[in-house]
Amino acid sequence: MRVTVDRDRCAGSGMCALTAPEVFEQDGEGLGTAPDPSSWAEHAEAAAEAAGLCPVGAITVSTGH
Repeated sequence: MRVTVDRDRCAGSGMCALTAPEVFEQDGEGLGTAPDPSSWAEHAEAAAEAAGLCPVGAITVSTGH
């Protein structure tokens, strides 16, 4: 599983961190990050939900290898 946040597109709304705090957080600039790859697979459903709720579509969650 792979989770990416397009920092150029991110608006800093915080929906990702609110929806899936196990996967996402906001950095010092207020932009979303997914800093801990070890948590991604365990919280895949929440990560996918956060991606769907991102108002600017900055999050990509892929399950391919």
